[in-house]
Amino acid sequence: MSLNLESPNPQIRNLFPVTRECVYLDLGGRAPLATPVRAAVDSYLDDCMYGRIDKSALFATTEKVRDQFAQLVNSDSDEVTYTKNTSDGLNMVCASMKWRSGDNVVICPELEHPNNIYLWLNLRRQGVDVRFVHHENGFMPVDAMIAAMDERTRILTASSVSFSPGFRTDMAKLGRACRVNGTLFLVDGAQSVGVSHTDVQAMQIDALSVSTQKGILGLYGMGFLYIRRAIAETLHPAYIARFGIDMGDADAHESDFGGSDFKFMPAARRFDLGNYNFPAVCAAHASLGLISSIGTKEIDAYVTALAATLGSGFLELGLPVCGGMPGLHTGQIITVGQYGSGGDSRTTDTLLDGLYRYLLANRVKLSMRRGLLRFSMHIYNDMDDIRHVLSLTKKYLGGVK
Repeated sequence: MSLNLESPNPQIRNLFPVTRECVYLDLGGRAPLATPVRAAVDSYLDDCMYGRIDKSALFATTEKVRDQFAQLVNSDSDEVTYTKNTSDGLNMVCASMKWRSGDNVVICPELEHPNNIYLWLNLRRQGVDVRFVHHENGFMPVDAMIAAMDERTRILTASSVSFSPGFRTDMAKLGRACRVNGTLFLVDGAQSVGVSHTDVQAMQIDALSVSTQKGILGLYGMGFLYIRRAIAETLHPAYIARFGIDMGDADAHESDFGGSDFKFMPAARRFDLGNYNFPAVCAAHASLGLISSIGTKEIDAYVTALAATLGSGFLELGLPVCGGMPGLHTGQIITVGQYGSGGDSRTTDTLLDGLYRYLLANRVKLSMRRGLLRFSMHIYNDMDDIRHVLSLTKKYLGGVK
């Protein structure tokens, strides 16, 4: 399948029933399900209902999905483990490291979700210095973060795309600097993976955590953690279970106990725990199949072009688009307003607050984060969506002036 701005592919759009209900521009919150994803979950639930569950088949699907995600981010399958969500993956890395008093972590707090802040602050009780490097007009302060590192910097963490205001981070530059410094580069990929092209090798990412309900077009309650093999095999999981133990026999049963002397599974597999979230695994099998049938390079280019058109249109209407004219900083998110001018349901800018409620009332699904109107998109969006939102915005502005 392919994507084209001026010649939309109805085959793709028709897979998402939400497109018949509203203009959905809230990928940053969660993705709507495609019909094949829903069908995969229904099939699993039917098997549960009628006693047809084949656990060996589910384990096989789990490995296929691990392979699919590894291919998506250009890693080896052994470098991927399952998590509950993005926050779980970040905490797995944090908790598996041996921290020493005087170590430090570098982070830009204003551009991170709180779940990528509190876990580092919790390390202060171990004498770890959490170095806050503040944002630059909503942009990730890449050069300042690099300058903040020293020989005791164990981790530098950043979002590949901030949830607000939604700008891209120069991942490759941070990755190169961390590799030279011997610092683990930990990335929150919640707003990018599946919709923005992500290559962990080219970007020199050491660990990447993501959940499946956004760019991967799956369900809540599951995520993936990539950890580079050379890093993973230096880590000791804070909690372990049978699937993270190397039994020396691929056919060993899940309940087998191999004795008191044990070794971990290779790379990130040592973090595998218990039974997997099989409904979410089945959903991801279908959604990752859809994504791979198009390719993330093509998806990235397509949604970036849609976002650029929307941002340029807002600017022409006189609205304060964060970051100004869309450019290299623009991904699949466009935000409008003054950063920090409110919360997640209201902004102090009365004009934009009214526009937010007007668009919602006219079946445009968007969100508000830190006082900004956030518009985020994926493969189910097209130029008609963009034109409709701009038309509604123009009508609203004409009515209040």
